[in-house]
Amino acid sequence: MNLEFETGIQRKQKERRYKLIEIAVILTAIIILAAILPSVIPAFRLRLIGRFLSLAIVALGIDLIWGYTGLLSLGHGIFFALGGYALAMYLKLQLPEAQIPSFFTLYGVQELPWIWQPFYSFPFTVLALFIIPGIVAGLIGYLVFRNRIKGVYFSILTQAALLVFYNFFNGQQELINGTNGLKTDTEQIFGVLVSSSGVQRTFYIITVIALFLVYLLCRWLTSGRFGRLLKAIRDDETRVRFSGYDPTGYKVLVFAISGAIAGIAGALYTVQTGIITPSIMQVAFSIEMVIWVAVGGRGTLIGAIIGTLLVRLAQTFLSESFPEIWLFFQGALFLIVVTVLPDGIVGWWQDYGWVKLRSLLGGNQPLVTYPSLAEDPDVQQERDSMSGN
Repeated sequence: MNLEFETGIQRKQKERRYKLIEIAVILTAIIILAAILPSVIPAFRLRLIGRFLSLAIVALGIDLIWGYTGLLSLGHGIFFALGGYALAMYLKLQLPEAQIPSFFTLYGVQELPWIWQPFYSFPFTVLALFIIPGIVAGLIGYLVFRNRIKGVYFSILTQAALLVFYNFFNGQQELINGTNGLKTDTEQIFGVLVSSSGVQRTFYIITVIALFLVYLLCRWLTSGRFGRLLKAIRDDETRVRFSGYDPTGYKVLVFAISGAIAGIAGALYTVQTGIITPSIMQVAFSIEMVIWVAVGGRGTLIGAIIGTLLVRLAQTFLSESFPEIWLFFQGALFLIVVTVLPDGIVGWWQDYGWVKLRSLLGGNQPLVTYPSLAEDPDVQQERDSMSGN
């Protein structure tokens, strides 16, 4: 077996090459998703893929806090639902003047509740999609992190908060139609029916763009000094405190950003699904979000997208082909990932798949060890200068 040692320059060249490959893959994906797919698949399938892409957005937010910061949230359905309800409330108010949504009359409500009033404004609604979930996430994070709660206790608390919100929304018949939720497919936006093919295509394109922008945001956040600090909090929070940093503020900030991302995803999912109900805050759905990230590979970002699309596509096609036993296939998939691919698909490819493929093609297998330091040009130059003195 031929081995080659990597120098510092070679590692930098490799990182630069990976970035170029990443950019090329992203641009190719955008072209396929935004330009090719809308013209070759039926409108129903396009709408379905649009939902999956919106779910990939929330998966990115979970990977940001779990994969990079070590915070396993089981309550992201809260922020996902808040974004969905914000957009649904705006759409329900697209009525002639002096009218209110019809479901209010079923409960004897004659005047629009004050909390609905701001959602007449489209700019306010757009801001509320991510600001309200971000604020709620920030408040929850502050209450939890200031007491230095972490690990499994943090996961339990986020799940408890999810149950509180779920029960609260279920009981608000006079405010948000309770368990029936808010339908959006029969409403209009800018005078056009939301469920029309043109509007749905537009929201699909917006979802593709939003996924791309959120990915860039997460990539930027996880790079540089801030990203290294998040990883340090994940690996050894106590050492971070001894180094002079207060992890509480950073964790609250990144949790709020993750909540805001989930709110955007919830709004895009709602408008392409046609309804938002409290069932979106069920525990099983929030756990499923975590599974998407685990399947793709946490701490990779791109793995969150791949995992979401693979699981949801498999779930769709298996449920269509094997409606009675498709849950067994889904369970088998998760077992395979946990036992065979503990680092997810992308993690397996980075650690083993690429090296194995390179070996099969006759390439040398890189080995990063101490000798790479000895061959570094900067180290060699320093050694020469010291020997000259």
